[in-house]
Amino acid sequence: MSACHQYSFKKEERLCSRKLIDLLFSGKGSKSLAAFPLRAVYLEMPLQGEGRTEDGQVKILISVPKKHLRRAVERNRVKRQIREAYRKNKHLLYERLSEVNEKQLLIAFIWITNKINPTEQVERQLINLLQRMSERLE
Repeated sequence: MSACHQYSFKKEERLCSRKLIDLLFSGKGSKSLAAFPLRAVYLEMPLQGEGRTEDGQVKILISVPKKHLRRAVERNRVKRQIREAYRKNKHLLYERLSEVNEKQLLIAFIWITNKINPTEQVERQLINLLQRMSERLE
């Protein structure tokens, strides 16, 4: 990954396809990791036609349930924290994925607590999840 693209977060990296989201949560081959206050559900799959660029090799979805944080302001803040932490540290995954060619990774980050946590803690836990995911890639 080039240096100028390393810290960007483009539309191609967002998981929006209903079909792919259903595939991720269907449970067939999906794996889950938890690092409080986050849970990551991820699925390795062969690289699809549309995802052949480096930007589309990892697609993420961020979910902060209304059940946990009632106010939209709080949910949006947490989503911003997760998105920023991912943007700054995604190179941990991309380094490993460059070794394992022709793989695409779908990831859903799910908030699992009723409180807003400090940005540093969210980033620390997200790094923990990314490192554990990269270790488990086949």
